[in-house]
Amino acid sequence: MTKQIKMGRIIERLRASWLTLTDVRKGNNSQKYTMTDGALAAFSVFFMQAASFLAFQRDMEQKKQNSNAKTLFEMAQIPSDQQIRNLLDPVAPTEIHADYWWVIDELAAAGHLDSYRCLEGTLLIAMDGVTYHTSTQIHCEHCQQRRDSQGTVHYYHSAIAPVIVKPDCPHVLSLPPECIVPQDGHEKQDCERTAVKRWLQQHRARFAPRSVTYLGDDLYANQPLCALIDQTYQQYFIFVCKPDSHVTLYQEVALLEKTGGVTTHQVRRWNGRHHELWTYRLASRVPLRAGNDALYGNWCELHITHAKTGASIYHNAWVTNHALSVANVAVVSSMGRTRWKVENENINVLKNQGYHLEHNFGHGALYLANTLFTLNLLAFLVHTTLHIANHEYRLLRETLAVRRTFFHDFRALTRYLLFDNWQHLFDFMIDGLEIQHSPP
Repeated sequence: MTKQIKMGRIIERLRASWLTLTDVRKGNNSQKYTMTDGALAAFSVFFMQAASFLAFQRDMEQKKQNSNAKTLFEMAQIPSDQQIRNLLDPVAPTEIHADYWWVIDELAAAGHLDSYRCLEGTLLIAMDGVTYHTSTQIHCEHCQQRRDSQGTVHYYHSAIAPVIVKPDCPHVLSLPPECIVPQDGHEKQDCERTAVKRWLQQHRARFAPRSVTYLGDDLYANQPLCALIDQTYQQYFIFVCKPDSHVTLYQEVALLEKTGGVTTHQVRRWNGRHHELWTYRLASRVPLRAGNDALYGNWCELHITHAKTGASIYHNAWVTNHALSVANVAVVSSMGRTRWKVENENINVLKNQGYHLEHNFGHGALYLANTLFTLNLLAFLVHTTLHIANHEYRLLRETLAVRRTFFHDFRALTRYLLFDNWQHLFDFMIDGLEIQHSPP
């Protein structure tokens, strides 16, 4: 039986957790605003999807001697935008990571994470890179850089943004990101593959052996990473596998096809308009690369065609360490296809649906850009968690079906009215919309 997760409980956790954030100030500079106030202030802007939220709350405090920044987000004081930047610049994004896992643990304890488990009872974690800052002028010591054909240097920030996903489930659960930054003691610029390895090293203790299936595009289907996941960390992977980057593997598939080592399985499906032919091919023990030390995996392919015209609708292939059979190839292929959710339902939402991921909220000299990015993703995780595990929040989101309308109402109400707590705000909206409901 699933349980409710309350927003007030989440804020209490964040306030307690952020009491220990790195504070480099000395003397009187550390007296007026706490590190907790700085972090909660930044988080509130991302959660409310309102760059002006704090300005409105300062105005409210002057008029009413109280504000929603204090009652909802439990800030003692409301720092200015520049004070927030100064407070958070020395805070490394890794200091926020434990808060992601706390939210995930709350979902698990409330019984909501079990529905995300798939083949072999594993959680699917899709990984992909995202760029969230680019500039030819603004930069810091943690920026990456590239030079274009005209010789102009472009500075940028990017990260690995892993999410828990499931086929046919609209909600993705953000996990702690891994920022792609220059590493101490390394001359080469950091890259996505190296950042993924760091993420696995830092967070692998969270998962029991054979409890996770990692999903990724063709970039991830390389022997070092696959061997790390399979042999060292004892987990599963399903990675896109393209012919031009896996010549040896596809040569082996071609040989197996001649000797009956490739199994073909076809299913006819109706898509609501016309019939489709879903053709699966699968083969076991194919090498990821040439050489005697090659890691062997299993390969499957899905080709969807129009049943009448033969026109190609979808075509992709994957390499995995899951055992493959006719009985499970459709499930494995479905899991592999779910990788797209890390882009469509995570990165695209963050960039285009109110989180303004690419907006420069503040760059700083040390960690600010990366830490604000991490807080923004945390706000997205909290929104998703409430949608899954909070009855009132879900009711409001489903009634105000357009995301923009929901957050517009949020912003307008908290600008003009003072609410005692989150339950007061949710109840006020439900009553105003005259939504008939029964408490869970």
